[in-house]
Amino acid sequence: LSKVGKLMEKFKINPFQLFALIVLFELGSAIALGVGLEAKQDVWITIILGAFVGVLLFFIYYYLYKQYPNLPLTDYLQVILGKYLGWVVGLLYLIYFLYLAGRVLRDFGDLLLTSTLPETPLFIINILMVAVIVYVLYLGIEVLARTGEFYLFILLLVGVSANILIYFSDILELTNLLPILEGGWKNVVKVTFPNVLTFPFGEMIVFTMLLPYLNKQSSALKVGVISILVSGFLISYTVAINIAVLGFDIANRSKFPLLTTVGKIRAMEFLERLDALAVMTLVIGMFFKISIFMYAGIIGVKKLFNFKKHQELVVPIGIVTLFSSITMAGSFIEHSKEGLEVVPLYLHLPFQVGIPSMLVIIILIRKKLLRSNN
Repeated sequence: LSKVGKLMEKFKINPFQLFALIVLFELGSAIALGVGLEAKQDVWITIILGAFVGVLLFFIYYYLYKQYPNLPLTDYLQVILGKYLGWVVGLLYLIYFLYLAGRVLRDFGDLLLTSTLPETPLFIINILMVAVIVYVLYLGIEVLARTGEFYLFILLLVGVSANILIYFSDILELTNLLPILEGGWKNVVKVTFPNVLTFPFGEMIVFTMLLPYLNKQSSALKVGVISILVSGFLISYTVAINIAVLGFDIANRSKFPLLTTVGKIRAMEFLERLDALAVMTLVIGMFFKISIFMYAGIIGVKKLFNFKKHQELVVPIGIVTLFSSITMAGSFIEHSKEGLEVVPLYLHLPFQVGIPSMLVIIILIRKKLLRSNN
């Protein structure tokens, strides 16, 4: 373990950089696609609820991190479950991370294709994104983290500007958010579990691969909790604005609600067609989400298969992510249906909730047995 610990010390990120990466990751595709719209105008409540439960889920990830602060998930799985079973489960996790990288890349390509680049082949859009990500990941986690600091500021600036223009355009209809809790709390809770909890808040499981790079271990819990709550507020607010501007029916039918909302801005008789603001938000958020999933996959492969440098894996894993994004679904409708009906139940819940909870239980039982033997 000491050898692994030394390896993890080569690259370090500070608490604010971790905060930036988590917020950008959580916003990612969630702020562009819209989350939990099955709850209709109460969707903003489901997201807030999902964020608070996501914090509870993060406590599980943090507990595991505290037991093995210098190890990523794929390493301490072998400590907890044994060398062979832990290796197999670690392999499943890295496949899971790379599959999600491919899913988010497909989301990005399809949204850009349908919204702004209808004549461009999906492959071309995706390969350009992967090329940029491969370049940044080749340089390492520190470069990605420093980039995150800068782009978090850019994203917040774009968000504030867009909101000011929305208010000046007089297109908000707050009555679109009424009646509140029309379907009661039962419907809100039903939408929150598992869909909103697992996407995007449960996807924080990927940071079990990155927390060992934090240079101040004591700040991990505080940074994680604040990041999730800030992300939850921003997503909830954005979805509420979309519904207030568009109404639930249009927001629900739109593939890219944020773009449709921004497209309605008409301010000072000359500021209009500001689609670039929504597209910029999409590109920034998706870039960091795909990058973090890919980097987790790269670290997992490096650890499990004993590669010396992560740079050896960046291009091959970039190619795998690219082709999986193209081949995983025949259409955007098929891709979305799979993401709503299959992935939350059969992938997210086991990998985000089931296995981490089982690991915590095993650790607690071992500690109890150790105390009783002493």
